[in-house]
Amino acid sequence: MMSMNEKNPNLEGDWRHFSACIGEDPELFFPIGNTGPAVLQAEEAKRICMSCDARVKCLEWAMQSEENFGIWGGLTEGERQAIKRRSKRSRVAPE
Repeated sequence: MMSMNEKNPNLEGDWRHFSACIGEDPELFFPIGNTGPAVLQAEEAKRICMSCDARVKCLEWAMQSEENFGIWGGLTEGERQAIKRRSKRSRVAPE
């Protein structure tokens, strides 16, 4: 697999053009619920994300834009929210 640098030497370009999900059904990345078939759907979306050269940029975008739905950068909305909570706790200085 080519790296993002090999595909696009100018990394200022839009990371979405280099994403592994570009040809996939967008519905795959927006499972409804968190049990049963939705769990399998999320796992399949995450497998695609884990092979993606743009995964880190995708996750950064989702975190910065506070995307509340779907799988972005290989993480569900719940996983992204947990990261935000941990980040907030670590920024709070103990008294």
